[in-house]
Amino acid sequence: MKNNLLFDFTVDKAAKTVYITREFDADLSLVWDAFTKAELLDQWVAPAPMVSKTKYQDFKVGGKRFYAMVSPEGLERWAIQEYTSITPKTNFKMYNAFADADENPQLPGSEWDHTFSEQDGTTKVIITIYNESLERLESILAGFTIGMKMSLSNLENLLATLSGK
Repeated sequence: MKNNLLFDFTVDKAAKTVYITREFDADLSLVWDAFTKAELLDQWVAPAPMVSKTKYQDFKVGGKRFYAMVSPEGLERWAIQEYTSITPKTNFKMYNAFADADENPQLPGSEWDHTFSEQDGTTKVIITIYNESLERLESILAGFTIGMKMSLSNLENLLATLSGK
């Protein structure tokens, strides 16, 4: 297992954007699947002690993923993601918004752009998250930062298990 993997997390409030660059000691196909298949997403995307529960996912342009992060007490925080662009194994974009349990989005949301590349068995994922509102960004930033870092650590552990590294 490689220990010198890149992890950069930068917030640009003036641009209302979060930039995340993360390397994984895993093949591109496996990392792509971990970001695009509900059965894998649900194993890493929620920070402990929460768990992710996907109600449905249709990974295609115009398709959606509707899921909740569920607390140990059973409280659900729903979100809906609509896929706006997909270039297999290279890039996908989606619009993300919190929602209620009936799929009604709580706007404004954010635009996510995921780019994937592989070199020598290391896969780099670059995620750019543009928030429509600075107020929204500032209101979720502390929890989002902690949660995203924990989730990406969960993903690293899942990939190590799945790839046998």
